[in-house]
Amino acid sequence: MNELRKDYMLDRWVIISVGRENRPRQFKKEEVVKEDSICYFCPKNEAMTPPEIGRIGDKNSWKQRWFPNKFPAVQPEGAFQKGKKEFLEKMNAFGYHEVLVETPDHSKQMWDLPKEEIAVVLKVYADRIKELSKKKDVKYVFIFKNHGREAGTSLIHSHTQIVTHPVMHTSIIEELKAVKKFKKCPYCKVVKDEAKSPRFVFENQNFIAICPYASRFNYEAWIFPKKHIKNIGQLDDKQFLDFAEALQKILLKLKEMGASYNYFLHYSPEKENLHFHLEITPRIATWAGFEIGTGTIINSVSPESAAEFYRGK
Repeated sequence: MNELRKDYMLDRWVIISVGRENRPRQFKKEEVVKEDSICYFCPKNEAMTPPEIGRIGDKNSWKQRWFPNKFPAVQPEGAFQKGKKEFLEKMNAFGYHEVLVETPDHSKQMWDLPKEEIAVVLKVYADRIKELSKKKDVKYVFIFKNHGREAGTSLIHSHTQIVTHPVMHTSIIEELKAVKKFKKCPYCKVVKDEAKSPRFVFENQNFIAICPYASRFNYEAWIFPKKHIKNIGQLDDKQFLDFAEALQKILLKLKEMGASYNYFLHYSPEKENLHFHLEITPRIATWAGFEIGTGTIINSVSPESAAEFYRGK
């Protein structure tokens, strides 16, 4: 029987349509890609990107490097200004847009990296949030990854994007409003409850992965620290490694399907109390007229079945 499910806290509903469910192998796609003759992100082509901001490694070699996006969505030029005339409100697209290249190896994707290297990438995320948050007119640092054509990637070489905005993102505002309705962190309760549910995927000492109860995407998965941690920058070395292990487990299963995916970090703004987490959204299904017109998503893969797939059963 189909079910209409509400998000844990947000006023957001999905239809879990189990009658339309397909097995994971039916989703597997052969990615058709067109390789450029020159990859801007490969070693020895560093001069083809904007001037480097930082790297892991020495001046002759690198494991990760980051630099401004050559085609930025936002730019740190001019003063941040707002304007409004009745219903027409606008502001400068002021901000910083960076690219983090996760590996020098063009043949590898994030799911091919050992957890130790993934942990280093996660540490760079923490560093960029810390450094960019110090800049004027930065309200939030949004870190996200697009992998595959359906997820919107334009370059094959594995990379993450980092974008700041002078206003808080709607998704974060909605989460902050929702958690304030509770005396204690509701996500801590979600983590505890879902650890014993059929939506449980994986856990280690410090992190847990689940498929959310009202999943909007086929095989959607969330990764939480078990303890109430507000920002990725608060993690120690062991916690970074455990975070990397949980992420690696999810990505390796998506590799089996050849699935495109996005993932993005949600962390707590300063003086707020949001339980930080990573949301992984495979881009297998296409949202059609019902989803776009109503805002209610039809998900043909139940989170219980998705979790079973991730658990390897």
